[in-house]
Amino acid sequence: MKDDDVWSMVHAERLALIDDLRHLDDEQWEKASLCAGWTVHDVAAHLVDTARTTRLGFVVGLVRARFDFHRQNARGVERERGASPRETLERLRQVALRRTTPPAPLESRLVEELVHGEDIRRPLGLARSYPEQAVVRSLRLQARTPASFGGAKELTARVRLTASDVDLAIGDGPEVSGSALSLLLAVSGRRVALDELAGPGVAVLATAR
Repeated sequence: MKDDDVWSMVHAERLALIDDLRHLDDEQWEKASLCAGWTVHDVAAHLVDTARTTRLGFVVGLVRARFDFHRQNARGVERERGASPRETLERLRQVALRRTTPPAPLESRLVEELVHGEDIRRPLGLARSYPEQAVVRSLRLQARTPASFGGAKELTARVRLTASDVDLAIGDGPEVSGSALSLLLAVSGRRVALDELAGPGVAVLATAR
């Protein structure tokens, strides 16, 4: 797949999330997301920050955060979270079509948008039908990315992920089956997705992270 095609999917996800966010009231913006300790507003601010991030900017920010990814992310949220939800939403609109990225595979931008999109939507009772290709590419990337970089390479060496809605199987070990999106969320540390999966490998996922 060409870079232009990946960016088109990233931009489509950003615009879809903006459309969902514009309908929220202030109380919904402050609802807890699936990201521990972060509200919907915080996750939206994080997406603004990651959309602005360049390769050099990421390295500089990581050095300033003393190589602590969590500290770096927290600083990004603080920097990009507006004084009001409307301000943060406007910032998200301004960066929706950007093509900057940290030093990571381009598909990581898809992972970012899909997983964080669900971090926001699920607590709010919102649903989106994500493009199959976007979910599959995101899941494949997570499966080959080490845990130290937010992936699940070590985990997929212990279980076999089998998607029930697409022709996709990854890993080796006790089987875990479910939709590709649920598998993506589960290997990305979202325990809420475990209830949507079946098979003996679910117990392995439940003890991870």
